[in-house]
Amino acid sequence: MALNALLPTLSEIEAAALVVYREFGPTPQYRWGQLSDLLGTTCWVKHENHTPVGAFKIRGGLTYFDQLAQRGALPAEVISATRGNHGQSIGWAARAHGVPCTIVVPHGNSVEKNAAMRALGVTLIEHGTDFQESREFAMDLAKERGSHMVPSFHPDLLRGVATYWWELLKAAPDINVIYVPIGQGSGVCSAVAAKRALGHKTRIVGVVSAHATTYADSLKAGKVVEAPVTTQLADGMACRVADPEALQILMGEIDHIVQVTDAEVAQAMRQIFACTHNVAEGAGAASFAAAMQERDSLHGQTVGITLCGGNVDSAVFAEVLRN
Repeated sequence: MALNALLPTLSEIEAAALVVYREFGPTPQYRWGQLSDLLGTTCWVKHENHTPVGAFKIRGGLTYFDQLAQRGALPAEVISATRGNHGQSIGWAARAHGVPCTIVVPHGNSVEKNAAMRALGVTLIEHGTDFQESREFAMDLAKERGSHMVPSFHPDLLRGVATYWWELLKAAPDINVIYVPIGQGSGVCSAVAAKRALGHKTRIVGVVSAHATTYADSLKAGKVVEAPVTTQLADGMACRVADPEALQILMGEIDHIVQVTDAEVAQAMRQIFACTHNVAEGAGAASFAAAMQERDSLHGQTVGITLCGGNVDSAVFAEVLRN
């Protein structure tokens, strides 16, 4: 599929914002002084931890279901797979449209993300050792039941997720570089969409876990390369197989990739909490971890990072703060 067919236009992003704002308003972005001091340059934080599900994904779920409704194609049941935030997004939107929702998660998934999904009326199934196994099981289950499988990456998700980058780049037009965590790719591809739609000149730096490198490896090879997942902290970035359409978008559109370790992510979680008193999950702190890794090259530039989610289990966060 051509790049322009995958990415939402400015008018589509603006229309998507109206859909999102039926549920909640624009999230804030702040220039945090202490984070700026740590980086040695101006640092803006986009607070997607302030959505009703504590993460950016809800925007995509809302627009995905809105597009189904507009086409008169709301299904009898939806099924999807997740490590947590995508599942909350689909659960929220499915509930709003009166559609039963089943979500598959791997064994050992976040206890609190699981509880949040159940509270939205989701039927939760635990299957597999990682997201990819859960995803494959969910696809088979949807086929068996004749249900609608909601993917983790789709143009109708991108149009909603792009609204948060559209908000940030309009509010802080002087941003020179943004750091974007990569899980299945909707967040970073939506940053590309917003940048193109607004004609913004910011550089986009992708951030992957050093313990889940499929996107780094795939971009280097120019094709999808599967990579093992061993991250214990950044579950939102625990992707074993890059999405081919996301990869198509990212080639030539992002400046470079930074790999961050779990230790660097944990340090960023502590720094964000100490400086802003906001809780960041692993993926939510990854962009600041990447910026800190590159801070010596950022002097004089205005940096944008995303606190894309704050859904970390209490016990995990307590352990991070103790170390």
